[in-house]
Amino acid sequence: MIGEELVRRAQELTEAREPFVTATVVRVQHPASVEPGSTALVLTDGTIEGFVGGVCAEQSVKAYSLLALKSEEPVLLRILPDPVEGEGRDERELTPEEVLAAGEELPTEEEGAVTVKNPCLSGGAIEVFLEPSPPSPRVLLVGNTPTVAAAERIGPELGFEMVRTDGRDPEPAEGDLALVVAAHGRDELHALRCALEVGLPYVGLVASPRRGATVIGELRAAGVEDEQLQRIDVPAGIPIGSHSAGEIAISVLARVVSVRRERSGSPETAEQAGVAVDPICGMTVAVVADTPSVVRDGETVYFCSEGCKRTFEARDEHASVPAAG
Repeated sequence: MIGEELVRRAQELTEAREPFVTATVVRVQHPASVEPGSTALVLTDGTIEGFVGGVCAEQSVKAYSLLALKSEEPVLLRILPDPVEGEGRDERELTPEEVLAAGEELPTEEEGAVTVKNPCLSGGAIEVFLEPSPPSPRVLLVGNTPTVAAAERIGPELGFEMVRTDGRDPEPAEGDLALVVAAHGRDELHALRCALEVGLPYVGLVASPRRGATVIGELRAAGVEDEQLQRIDVPAGIPIGSHSAGEIAISVLARVVSVRRERSGSPETAEQAGVAVDPICGMTVAVVADTPSVVRDGETVYFCSEGCKRTFEARDEHASVPAAG
């Protein structure tokens, strides 16, 4: 059961638009240092506020919380101990290929759940439900038109924070998801240019092809490069034969949903997800500030614990500790 202090902290993070994961222990097989119902909040820097197990369990909770934030999907994390008791691991470092080939060390996934084997867990198994709470993506709307009014009504049902703007207040900002301009020629250029400059994932202009070409030409004359101008979706939205304001709003928001889902899909690399594989024990660990690490041949190697780090350093005299900061 989540305590009042964590409830208040979750509210603070939500109001500040800071993403976090609520980690709740739902099942324990003893011996274990935690009880069912124990809850913690996991922040994007790997900080755990609360208690969901010891150091070994925390590494798995951190790593898969980061993945849950990336996918924006909840997951049941099953953390099992190494099944071989009383035996150490192979005394040589695992290569990345061997880590990937060692099926018994890899997480096994099924819909809504993932099972990992944690070699430093002290015998018991733990199941933790990870529920991500990303901030609602901001969609800025420029214009005082029926299309904007319809999008403003529909957007919250899709999980968006809809913000109407005159193109300057508020301006598009890094972290916003989309800018949709449906202003019929008013307050267009500044907002479009600003959205392109900060790299918003979606920039849409509700206009006819002819009107759109005129706006693109004006932006080009103002110095916006063609590579940037190609990012403007005009006419905005998915072509569904829309005519009414509501239909146009639906087609545009459908495009925004598509962009959002593409961005929240599985990352291409572990580094993009903020996780790495410990080459000594094969554990998946979170890449955060306090994760033990060394640098070898210009690349940072991450570990689940100082023990694995010391083992690595003892085997590789060329490894060096990364400089502070």
